[in-house]
Amino acid sequence: MTRFLHTADWQIGRQFATFDPEHAPILAEARIAAVERLALLATGHQVDAVLVAGDVFDAQTVSERTVRRLFNALAGYAGPWLMIPGNHDAALAESVWTRAQRLGVVPPNAHLLLAPELRLFEAQGFAVLPAPLTQRHTYNDLTAWFDTAETPPGLLRIGLGHGSVQGILAEGIDSANPLAPDRAASARLDYLALGDWHGCKRIDARTWYAGTPEPDRFKANDAGQALLVEIAAPGAEPQVTPLAVGQFHWHLLATHLHVASDLDALLEELAGLGAQDVVDLRVQGRIDLAGRQRLQAAVGSAEARARHLQADLSALQLVPTEEDIAGLQADGYLGEVIAELREAQGGAEPQARIAQEALALLTTALVQRAPAVAIVPIEAAAA
Repeated sequence: MTRFLHTADWQIGRQFATFDPEHAPILAEARIAAVERLALLATGHQVDAVLVAGDVFDAQTVSERTVRRLFNALAGYAGPWLMIPGNHDAALAESVWTRAQRLGVVPPNAHLLLAPELRLFEAQGFAVLPAPLTQRHTYNDLTAWFDTAETPPGLLRIGLGHGSVQGILAEGIDSANPLAPDRAASARLDYLALGDWHGCKRIDARTWYAGTPEPDRFKANDAGQALLVEIAAPGAEPQVTPLAVGQFHWHLLATHLHVASDLDALLEELAGLGAQDVVDLRVQGRIDLAGRQRLQAAVGSAEARARHLQADLSALQLVPTEEDIAGLQADGYLGEVIAELREAQGGAEPQARIAQEALALLTTALVQRAPAVAIVPIEAAAA
């Protein structure tokens, strides 16, 4: 039985520039920590090699310190690390890989597969067919040469590629680099380890995307894993088991508020967030003033607990109730305007809709002037 750990898309050095400066360095650091956990997993499962299918680095221009730290992170596993460049760290004539080699930081067990050349690991019982990117974008299938490559009998044929499987990943992929969907079959591969899709995805029994080991996007695509691949013998179907790696959990919370119970459900979700959560909150629909205050308080509390929370409430329409408006205690000219808008809401479209929107805007403006026009419960106002 030969075992591999398949991973990809580490993108070491990513800056998360659009995030809060307090949180961005922590998310960047988590990517190095993920590599350290991969090394421990590889050792614990006694794998014969770690297959790294591209985009080890986020950019060619990462700092020297980042390059050194990445290769230091491999120390927990003494077996072969097999790495190909992806579209973020392509094997250019001058690249992050040539810098690493000049610095002398690449350990002997880290095999940088920078050219499309057959590599034999006869002691471990396999041959590797790599398809490294030598430029950021290509328009030919770099795995095509696998079909005619000869390997010694008795060795597993393992492919390494980085790009988009045509007809399956038509949207959302990082690069235009095309891959044939039947390459494993046409090249007689025992396993084809792919990178570029940041989620874990099975293409067929012998072709998988491992995804990034530390999530970095608000997509429900099973990111944050590595794949344990076990192959009994050449020609045998691989047994593939996802292993959890990621530290942080990224969520897209998109909800539409129709009734009060919708708000209750959202508040319950926000209350469950903790220090390992990175959240993109998007809320639309209709809400009254009391509900809006509850939501704002819950968002503020969740922001303090979560690693990162970004909230977009711009599509949430404030629809004040009779009690909300009475609680504003707006008199004089403002009171007359509110009365006119309330009366106009009962008229014909589109004037009624315009009046409703105007009343919501005015109510919001009055609330934001607090405490001068703070909402006062009707009972208190009548006392």
